[in-house]
Amino acid sequence: MACLALVGLADAIYLTVQHVTGQSVRCTIVSGCSEVLSSSYASINGIPVALIGAVAYFTVFSLSTLAAFGYALVDKLLLIVIALMSLTTLWLIYLQAFVIGQFCQFCLLSAAVTIVLMVLVLIIARRR
Repeated sequence: MACLALVGLADAIYLTVQHVTGQSVRCTIVSGCSEVLSSSYASINGIPVALIGAVAYFTVFSLSTLAAFGYALVDKLLLIVIALMSLTTLWLIYLQAFVIGQFCQFCLLSAAVTIVLMVLVLIIARRR
């Protein structure tokens, strides 16, 4: 989970840097990156959504690392953080599909990472 969180973190940092510097993101798989990332939904009160994602992925990385070393308390925190990330991901996919009408491949990568993290944390929780 920690390694997967690093993939999400790298993606979120890239999008944050592009947002802060005002550069447009070029899509190679789909064609809606600029529309999605320049929409009014790309930031909350001036804070880039990608930056919030980077903080969330760093939190998952940290908690996953602690869990790997046997800290049982972090299991519940990990489940809560990833559940919140999953709900946010569903909302952002909805916005892309039905409000903005465009998709961003980097956002979809983040969504895929979050969904896989959710599946993993549920599997781990079920085994315990």
